[in-house]
Amino acid sequence: MKISVDYPRCEGHGLCAAQAPEVFDLNDNAELVYRFDGGEVPGDLVTVARMAVGSCPVAALREIS
Repeated sequence: MKISVDYPRCEGHGLCAAQAPEVFDLNDNAELVYRFDGGEVPGDLVTVARMAVGSCPVAALREIS
């Protein structure tokens, strides 16, 4: 599974990081850090990653595969 992140749309709510801290984080400026940018989310993290994608209140995250 891969995730597309619309960084300009992200408002830094941090719900994704709360749902899947192994996949997402917020830096000191409340900017999203996607740990697998450009790569596949490891299989053992797919379920929490999907939950995190669904938790984004501004739809800045999207599953692409």
